[in-house]
Amino acid sequence: MQVSSVVRASVVLGLLVLPVGANAQTRGDGLQQQIEQLRTEMDALRHDYEARLAALEAKLAEVQSTAPAATPPAAAPAPPTTAQAAAPEGQGTLPVYGAGALGSKIFNPDIAVIGDFLGTGGRNLVAPAPALAMHESEASFQAIVDPYARADFFLSFGESGVDLEEGFLTLTSLPGGLLTRVGKMKAAFGKVNTLHNHVLPWADRPLVTENLVGGEEGLSDAGISVARLIPNPWLFLEVTGQVLRGDSEADLFRSSRRGDLSYVGHLRAFQDLSESTNIDLGVSYSRGHNAAGIVDGTDIGRFTTELFGVNGTVRWRPLRRAIYRSFIGRTELVWSRRQQFGGRQDAMGYFLSGDYQLARRWFGGVRYDRSERADDATLFDRGGSVVVTYWPSEFSQVRGQYRHTRYAEDSAANELLFQFLFSIGAHGAHPF
Repeated sequence: MQVSSVVRASVVLGLLVLPVGANAQTRGDGLQQQIEQLRTEMDALRHDYEARLAALEAKLAEVQSTAPAATPPAAAPAPPTTAQAAAPEGQGTLPVYGAGALGSKIFNPDIAVIGDFLGTGGRNLVAPAPALAMHESEASFQAIVDPYARADFFLSFGESGVDLEEGFLTLTSLPGGLLTRVGKMKAAFGKVNTLHNHVLPWADRPLVTENLVGGEEGLSDAGISVARLIPNPWLFLEVTGQVLRGDSEADLFRSSRRGDLSYVGHLRAFQDLSESTNIDLGVSYSRGHNAAGIVDGTDIGRFTTELFGVNGTVRWRPLRRAIYRSFIGRTELVWSRRQQFGGRQDAMGYFLSGDYQLARRWFGGVRYDRSERADDATLFDRGGSVVVTYWPSEFSQVRGQYRHTRYAEDSAANELLFQFLFSIGAHGAHPF
């Protein structure tokens, strides 16, 4: 094949250096003949190559089919892969989806610790808080389990003990486009209930959350959650349904029988209004048994609580100045219908807030609260807050908040809260 190439190259060079006086028609006919000859030779070489490749593949298949099952004693056995080592005895091997990812995530998950230090000054006779407290330390462990699931665990370390804030398995490859979670999780009721403390734009939670949705712990319970996107040509639409055990941390729901489950439904709509503005709306419903009929551990009444919620968020972030200017407006309304001795109590509460980015690291915000109380709707609390937050980096925040609250007991509280948030390790993103 090398000789043929040399001959062809010599012929082409010879044609190029023909005397200038030679007949142009003769040169053209000769060049055309050489081109046709080259095409013929290339076709022959291609057919020869394909025949040799087919013969080699057949020979390889024959050798593999006749190879002995056991490797020769002289050959050192190959070390098992990570997936093979992790497979239970008698169950073969686990699916391999990347040795690097498998080794780094299963045996070394993403680990982070977040500290939340909170100080309070001022006067509050109704709901006093410690002057200084390590409010919460959250440890997170997150990793991909296999190609079909991931696991997330969040442990809350307080001054009084350790609690499992959330711990669930997310199944991502179920039929029908269903996203399923099993474990302990924050219920998908509204927006504030789903947020961890270090994600809140304030040092506290709104009064409507404290009075009607279980306070800081809120709706958080063990159960099953199923979510699905609803395809449509207009907007992002997601529906979520949850079945929980029926026990919340703050006695919002309390089960006395195995069948006293609680239920949560949430419909979320999201739409871009422009390249820099979007809107996020949600409607929620929850139902479960409450603790009004449980006295000294004895079930003397069968009472339930129903919650209805509407939440909205507007975000503005101009593309050209996204790191210097932004605005987020939030609101949430909650209606509570609580059965108890003496009749049903229908209570309502809401909050309105706005947070504006003043500079690259400075944020300012205001919030107004008003909420009736779940067990006595004739009593209501109201208040307002002014918040300033400084971000030294993405791993820390320093926040100051002035809070004025007028309680139903006709007692006014004026407090100054200051908060330090800091994190180490790889902490995954929270839901948007």
